[in-house]
Amino acid sequence: MTMHRTTRIKITELNPHLMCVLCGGYFIDATTIIECLHSFCKMCIVRYLETSKYCPICDVQVHKTKPLLNIRSDKTLQDIVYKLVPGLFKNEMKRRRDFYAEHPSVDAANGSNEDRGEVADEDKRIITDDEIISLSIEFFDQRAQQQASTDEKQKEEVNNKRYLQCPAAMTVMHLRKFLRSKMDIPPTFQIEVMYEDEPLKDYYTLMDIAYIYTWRRNGPLPLKYRVRPSCKKMKITHPQDGVNNTNRSESDSASDKASSPAGVPSTSSPLPSPSTLVQPSQPHFTHISNPINCTTMTSPNRQFSFGNKVRKTALNGSSTSSG
Repeated sequence: MTMHRTTRIKITELNPHLMCVLCGGYFIDATTIIECLHSFCKMCIVRYLETSKYCPICDVQVHKTKPLLNIRSDKTLQDIVYKLVPGLFKNEMKRRRDFYAEHPSVDAANGSNEDRGEVADEDKRIITDDEIISLSIEFFDQRAQQQASTDEKQKEEVNNKRYLQCPAAMTVMHLRKFLRSKMDIPPTFQIEVMYEDEPLKDYYTLMDIAYIYTWRRNGPLPLKYRVRPSCKKMKITHPQDGVNNTNRSESDSASDKASSPAGVPSTSSPLPSPSTLVQPSQPHFTHISNPINCTTMTSPNRQFSFGNKVRKTALNGSSTSSG
């Protein structure tokens, strides 16, 4: 059975697919030849086709007389390049603004805002690693959401929602560790960060989440979390000799009977089924004030409650309660 492992790909490994062979730089206004689907910068391929009618890579004929008729702008490829190469979009927009500022006689009225360099990163939905992203975090309780009315949901969202400002390169794993440390969640419980009702992978960055779920920057990035008991693995021993195991069990039971006082009831009980696990109550999210870079937060009360009692079951079947 093959296990799928997520690996990070370096930008240098993708460069052959993102760079123009004519100028040696990343695609700007990516344009594709419809005959062979090879892509180039728009300015590069237009200048090249003024003196040639063949593709610079595979020598296929673009057009017999008018090669410019068989090239198309590739917006999808250009968006991929802008998102993968840090700072490329911002630098290109600055170059275009500087060009039209130095050449006021050039008429750019017929061009788009992007052609004139008047598009900001926010409008293009381009996110950089060092950008600060505002996000909201709240406790996810599916049963309470199904039972509560619309007005009660709005009040609870206002009361339970907290806001953070974090770098776009921060991962979900960092956010989970932050929540565990800030709210004193014991290691016996598992934290899941979610977008709506879908759990997020630990290696996802805030930038990945914004791209995957098409965050429009019309408000903080909405995230949720839930806390569940961790599932512990039980070790099962297989006896090699049935006779020795029987003798050992008989001697153990005899010693237990001899050591136990009379009249004391036995505390052994069968292991509970997974459906009888104690569910944690909704945690009390501590107060957060003026969050900047996930560090400036104050918590007057760091107590985190998961219920009155947590039931722990030992391997031998005995159960204890801790309050």
